[in-house]
Amino acid sequence: MTGVVRTLPPPRRGVRDWRATRDRLATLWRRSLRFRTIVITVTLTAVTILVTCVAMALVIQNELFTARKDQVLLEAQRATAAAQATLDAAVDSTDPAAAQTLMNGIATRLSQQSSSDLIALYRIGPPSPLAPQPFISPAFQSRLVTEALRTQVQSSPDLQWWQSVALPAGNGREVPGILVGHQLRFPAEDGVDYYELYMGYDLTSASQTLAFVQVLLWVVGLVLVVLIGAIAWFVLRSVTTPIADAAETSAKLAAGDLGVRLPVRGEDELATLNRSFNAMADSIESQIKELADLSLVQQRFVSDVSHELRTPLTTIRLAADMINDQREEFDPATGRAAELLHAQVQRFEVLLTDLLEISRYDAGSVQLELEATSLAHLAEDVILSMEQLAEGHGSDVRLVAPGGYTPVEMDARRVRRIVRNLLGNAIEHGEGRPIVVSVDSDRDAVALGVRDFGLGMRPDDVERVFDRFWRADPSRVRTIGGTGLGLSIALGDARLHGGTLAVWSEPGRGSNFVLTLPRNGRPVNSSPLPLVPDDEQGGALEAFGLTQPIATRPGIRRTT
Repeated sequence: MTGVVRTLPPPRRGVRDWRATRDRLATLWRRSLRFRTIVITVTLTAVTILVTCVAMALVIQNELFTARKDQVLLEAQRATAAAQATLDAAVDSTDPAAAQTLMNGIATRLSQQSSSDLIALYRIGPPSPLAPQPFISPAFQSRLVTEALRTQVQSSPDLQWWQSVALPAGNGREVPGILVGHQLRFPAEDGVDYYELYMGYDLTSASQTLAFVQVLLWVVGLVLVVLIGAIAWFVLRSVTTPIADAAETSAKLAAGDLGVRLPVRGEDELATLNRSFNAMADSIESQIKELADLSLVQQRFVSDVSHELRTPLTTIRLAADMINDQREEFDPATGRAAELLHAQVQRFEVLLTDLLEISRYDAGSVQLELEATSLAHLAEDVILSMEQLAEGHGSDVRLVAPGGYTPVEMDARRVRRIVRNLLGNAIEHGEGRPIVVSVDSDRDAVALGVRDFGLGMRPDDVERVFDRFWRADPSRVRTIGGTGLGLSIALGDARLHGGTLAVWSEPGRGSNFVLTLPRNGRPVNSSPLPLVPDDEQGGALEAFGLTQPIATRPGIRRTT
């Protein structure tokens, strides 16, 4: 079966630029108070000015139209009244030529009395050879007169009617205008002839005025937005700059630079804030220096006492070893006392060594001795060295190592001490149940996990398990001579490598410690081994029955 692989084309440059710009703006929006405030201020100002300008434009447009309309209607009414007065004063004549001359004169008078050159006169009723012919100015178009307007003019002789129309302006353009309609009474031989009078008025001047006002409003609005944005920027700059300085100074103070202070200018709220911050920094600096001095005294005391105790302790250990070697020659009570003395001297020597190691960590004088080491082989060596201890507690230690064989730069002595400590705790608290040591690796890190199925710990105990001299159950007696400093030293060794040491535990389910070390020296972000063991994610302890032990070296069982 063959498949077709289609490669999608990369996004166009414009799309990439837009996405990059969008991401930068989003980051700036989240991180910059000044940018966010200016954007909000300018946006709200622009919306307010837009609404105001639109409302003002509509009001001005309505006022201009109303004023021009009233002017046109008044002008048309005066011209119509003057024309009607001329007609009323005319002498009746039966000569059609005279009547047509009168019609032309009326049209001329209407043109002189008004500013309109669009005039049309239509006879109401059937055509008559004796009545004057309709008059239509050259620029007037009959299509401008709608049937609705003609109906209103014909039915109401004493009223004035008007309608908004689009007047032709040449070159195919049209301009807004008003068409006004009246009735005129012409004298006739048999009575009166009625004519419809229509006059068109151009509103271009009002439209130009409105356009000028609208442009002025938008220009003024844009200038206002820019000015308000600039004012907001200057005002915010005077406020946010001291805040940014305070944030930067706080970051330096948190990073350990105890000598940084904020400048105090004036007596306003910002000056008060700066003075309060400087007072707080002075207090913190004095307290930290006091604590540092006390810590230094404590470190020196522990180091000096530990060094001073080594010489008498060596003498006591030699004497205890000599007495312990001859304990069989003593009576039972004295022999038992010799055994207890030998064991406690050994424990005291381990405690003294741990105290010296802790004092080195506190003083920051620990140095790594790196060498290429296979974590899987190191785990095998530690398991082999603790075989007798595991058998004495009835625990079956198994190694699961799908990875971790490639050598990694590490301090083998310190990592071996971490593994011995974790495995020793698992043996002591594992209640004689199986113990699984897992080793795996990926491109960035190697990891080792020690999983027991003992009593486990409560959440409060898990948070304190790496504290010095802390014990989950104070009434429980240590069976392998621990000092209470092993996990604390193990955590320090892991961090010294740039790695992590994490723990998971639940009552009745046991505990799982995971040590993760980096391959490239950089701090690790994830571990090749899960902190929550597989039996919590769907597996089961019965998985031991599904694997067969393989003897790799004496005393070690590796499962597949």
